Amino acid sequence: MVDVSRVDTGIRLFGRQYPYPIAFAPSAMQKLAHPRGEESVALAAHKLGVNMTLSSQSTTSLEDVAALMPTTPDGPERWFQLYMSENPELSIPLIERAASKSSSADRESLANVLPDAGYTALVVTVDTPILGNRINERKTPLVLPSHLHLANYTSSAKTKTNASKPSVERLLLDAPTSAEANRVANEAGGDLHSRAMTWAHTISWLRKVTSMKIILKGVMTEEDAELAAEHGADAIVVSNHGGRQLDSAPSTLEALPSIASAAKGKIPILFDGGVRHGSDVFKALALGADLVLVGRPVLWGMSYDGERGVELATNILERELSRTMALAGAPDVASIGSSYLGVRKRDGFGVARL
Repeated sequence: MVDVSRVDTGIRLFGRQYPYPIAFAPSAMQKLAHPRGEESVALAAHKLGVNMTLSSQSTTSLEDVAALMPTTPDGPERWFQLYMSENPELSIPLIERAASKSSSADRESLANVLPDAGYTALVVTVDTPILGNRINERKTPLVLPSHLHLANYTSSAKTKTNASKPSVERLLLDAPTSAEANRVANEAGGDLHSRAMTWAHTISWLRKVTSMKIILKGVMTEEDAELAAEHGADAIVVSNHGGRQLDSAPSTLEALPSIASAAKGKIPILFDGGVRHGSDVFKALALGADLVLVGRPVLWGMSYDGERGVELATNILERELSRTMALAGAPDVASIGSSYLGVRKRDGFGVARL
């Protein structure tokens, strides 16, 4: 007996208005799924008014994507996902490009680069100092076809991904001994993912090189959520990297309640992992998330029909979320809480309320 004749799925985050609490998660090399790749996702994000985080390992440059997503003061932001380099100084040119702070000389040295990017947040991946034990990728190393390349890297060793061998990180993954792993790391010359990020240094270092918001992606414990807030992160993403990093790690939904208990009200809590239905979005919101990032459904929609496929997949999620809210008696996002959920009783038949 709740009036749900007008269900409001809208939210505000960082002073921006969004039509629903769904955003596009970063995923690499999207032109493997569709010829226009990240362009299709950017066009759909702009049309739908949702946030998009571009992967640093995209097959479309950050400038080209930005050109397809013009922003307004109250409209969706563009965010840029970053893997810190082992030598952090190597990350600075990419950070500056994302923030539109490159000098004119720098820009002239970059081929086919548009003048402004204007990303407003760095989404720093913190759970990938090395690649996890990815059995399928060890069996068949990922090598981009010759017509594709990592568009955000101009002279980095990472551009070798489209050559006849996999990336440096995957060569490190395949090393049969620690001695061989050390040799690969030494030859990379600081171009590997950073294995030396720390709470004491990394966020403060980033603050010195950029004014963008700092969002930490890969937080899975309440202790790390508290440390993120303590050290000045602007937000966190509860994420286990699609389950591809640490074997036996919990699902993100299992980790979310304790993280929300520790960090709710201090910094925004973003969430990704396993979201396939609008009801999954509802569950994440009920357990404390402020925004839900969607990855694979976006790729599936894009591979199906490019920009229109991304719109279709997002519209399906929105309608399912709105319908779930109506049936649960939640007229707006602010009213969604853990009391709407139940779990199987441990000691017998039935459901226990959270």
